Amino acid sequence: MKKIKKAIINWRILLLLFFLMISLLAIDYQLGEAGIAITNIELNSSAARAGMLSPQENVKPTDREQILSINNQQVRDIASFFEETEKVEEGNTLRIKTNKREYVLLKSSDDVGIALAEGAKTNIRKGLDLQGGTRVVLEPKGEVSKNDVQDIIDVMEKRLNVYGLSDLSIRSSSDLEGNDFILIEIAGASKEEVKKLIASQGTFEAKIRDEIVFSGGKKDITNVCRFDGTCSGISSCAPSPEGYACRFSFEISLSQEAAKHHADITKNIPVNVSISGDRVLAETIDFYLDNELVDSLQISENLKGQVATNILISGPGLGATQQEAINDASKNMNELQTVLISGSLPTEVGIVQLDSISPVLGKAFTKNTLFVFFIALIGVTLILLLRYRSLKIIIPVVITLLSEIIIILGLATLFKNNLDLAAIAGIIAAVGTGVDHQIVILDEMMGKGSSDSNMTQKMKGAFFILFAAFATTSAAMLPLLWAGAGLLTGFALVTIAGAAIGVFITRPAFAALTKILLED
Repeated sequence: MKKIKKAIINWRILLLLFFLMISLLAIDYQLGEAGIAITNIELNSSAARAGMLSPQENVKPTDREQILSINNQQVRDIASFFEETEKVEEGNTLRIKTNKREYVLLKSSDDVGIALAEGAKTNIRKGLDLQGGTRVVLEPKGEVSKNDVQDIIDVMEKRLNVYGLSDLSIRSSSDLEGNDFILIEIAGASKEEVKKLIASQGTFEAKIRDEIVFSGGKKDITNVCRFDGTCSGISSCAPSPEGYACRFSFEISLSQEAAKHHADITKNIPVNVSISGDRVLAETIDFYLDNELVDSLQISENLKGQVATNILISGPGLGATQQEAINDASKNMNELQTVLISGSLPTEVGIVQLDSISPVLGKAFTKNTLFVFFIALIGVTLILLLRYRSLKIIIPVVITLLSEIIIILGLATLFKNNLDLAAIAGIIAAVGTGVDHQIVILDEMMGKGSSDSNMTQKMKGAFFILFAAFATTSAAMLPLLWAGAGLLTGFALVTIAGAAIGVFITRPAFAALTKILLED
């Protein structure tokens, strides 16, 4: 009882308990079944038309909308979700009940446009290595300033958000040679989908006789019609030699300056009569995306020399079947609308690395990591028992190891850092270093001449060694913050954070608790 009282009033142990409580509150472990959570809703999909929305960027993993049932059939995992949706034929309705509301979808294709992940039991944010998705490393071409890199990030982030990819992380990075990179991680998105959005500079130009009438971005285009069937949609479909061809169209609003420029260019163009008998201008307006012709449209005689602020943009969609052509046209329209809204990148970018990561591998790795950790914990316990032959030593060692892991995870959750393979490796490195430090403290405490009179001096010597190790570990990790285009940043940060937590929080508490337990 006396030892418990001493432990309760010891400020080092109280500090450890405080950080443990904060970390546990941040992690917020949920009891019961996790279910399946919605991570993304594709634009113009059946789910989007039914009113389903992608989760906001900063929403906690445990607060994401979760699917409970489909057509009154309970859904327990992702496999059962697809089983239930496949039972419903195209043209019929799906009633999807979530923990927030119920949606009625008209199934128009096999893919209803919902990206899913296993529901989260904690607020720990899993990286792509653990939940699956796409990771891209981009390098700006040519010499760019820090402001140019930030402009690229702003446009890219807006482009990806506009397209509906909300569960993403985008940040700048650089290597030890000073080269600038942009690292993008998107959960639940396919490699091809991401590549089309980010590989192009996104320069949109409308030309008449090779003269630019207006360009993409807010300067010339003030509004782009989306999600409104009166000014945006698939206008027509017809058989073609390859199968089916559809056309999409949507309206854009031009600024007064761009509309006046359009009027100045068209006022001197002669009028012709088309094959269909319509009176049109002799020149077409051609739409280019990254210098590639997207479409050409005839200009009505009524627009000659007129300051027209509303322009109709059109383009094709092809497929073996009519549904495939509609889907292709819808996808092409979404991509073009996204570019027009977000504008073009200030400079071209090249893809240095593009990885698509399966969530199955991440799940297996997590299980293996936990298994190896418990094996290692048992091994450490047995070795310490053989070395010190005292259960009193084992208790604070195990408590300290678990405390360090909980605090590291809690701080990562508070600062919204993703837990990926590199971060897990950092946790293992930090905990392994912690065991070494605890042995140093134990040897000083249990060595010869460890009386109360010189215990303080011995602890000062032990912690001098610990602080020196912390300094060398931090110095060794600092270069890794920039190495590998930022892919090793998680490992470096977690290792430094783990070492700091150990030196300033857990190891002082360990020394105090061990001293109390060893007292006669």
